Amino acid sequence: MNLHDVNRGIKKHKKKKRVGRGIGSGHGKTSGRGHKGQGALAGWSAALIFEGGASPLIRRIPKRGFNNAFAKTIAVVNVGDINTHFDLGTESTLDVLRTKNLAKERHDELKVLGDGELAKKFKISAHRFSKSALEKIQKSGGEAIVLPGKAPVVKGQKKVKPAKKV
Repeated sequence: MNLHDVNRGIKKHKKKKRVGRGIGSGHGKTSGRGHKGQGALAGWSAALIFEGGASPLIRRIPKRGFNNAFAKTIAVVNVGDINTHFDLGTESTLDVLRTKNLAKERHDELKVLGDGELAKKFKISAHRFSKSALEKIQKSGGEAIVLPGKAPVVKGQKKVKPAKKV
């Protein structure tokens, strides 16, 4: 193959194939659909996973694990990381953590975990805090600000429907 062969046969304005226009056209009678069979019928088109009647690969392979599409994605930041990336007295908010590449990925909530040591006084804003993280923040003289999120669902509590007006 040569470089000038790459685009051979590719036309900018390709003519539409006219089918069913008599024997002389080469696409007459069955119009390129063969004889009988489901592919020859009008309006029939195969699904993307169709494999000629065989059980599709997507159904032959077993499902493993669990995937909850509605679950919240939670970004995790350790107390030790905040200690190393920030100076004394700085306020660590979501935007500041994002600029420092600590909570870079897309997330619904931010949780601060207690791994590492906290030697400086910080004002940390997050949706959740682990017990050990809270203890370390309070021990260093800092402040943990809980950001508002969606209201948690209380177990066993049913949604109350408003009374109908008659």
